[in-house]
Amino acid sequence: MNAHASFKSLQESVNGDWQLILSEFGQFAKGLPDRVMAHLKLLEGDFGGFPVDRYTHSLQTATRAIRDGRDDEYVVCALLHDIGDTLGTYNHPDVAVAILKPFVCEANLWMIQHHNIFQGYYFFHHIGMDRNMREQFRDHDHFERTAEFCELYDSPAFDAHAETLPISEFEPLLRQVFATPLNSLYKAAFESGSK
Repeated sequence: MNAHASFKSLQESVNGDWQLILSEFGQFAKGLPDRVMAHLKLLEGDFGGFPVDRYTHSLQTATRAIRDGRDDEYVVCALLHDIGDTLGTYNHPDVAVAILKPFVCEANLWMIQHHNIFQGYYFFHHIGMDRNMREQFRDHDHFERTAEFCELYDSPAFDAHAETLPISEFEPLLRQVFATPLNSLYKAAFESGSK
């Protein structure tokens, strides 16, 4: 049984409580890649009318990116870009961004945050929406990066016969990217607490 802090409200907490909490957090944080992969696996079997299930689509998107020589962080973003489909039915990029935000650069984060609007270029006109919605971002620094992500990796990753690497190929990359947060309100506290 793990030890627990003794306070009943945060106002009552003391340094020793937080040292205990930081210690527990470190152990919990190490399991994040496993929890992310388990959540991604929830997309398996969920076709939503698409030619491949959402899990296969995620693996194919990452496969295309890794085969194209993209760096580890980019490939992990490609793998997780639609992880929010299960919980964020109406805003799936927001879920992916929340998971990725501590670990990826601003360019990759922006790309994932906006990929659904850029992906719409290929189909929005079929569902009564403006396929050129992405043009509102034309002058943004990451416009071309996001358009390229959709064109080369996301959009063509619905082919049941295309190469689809298994999750085991991406697990080391995911573990590496998620090993050290780049951006977190608590980064300094957790780093000092783990020493």
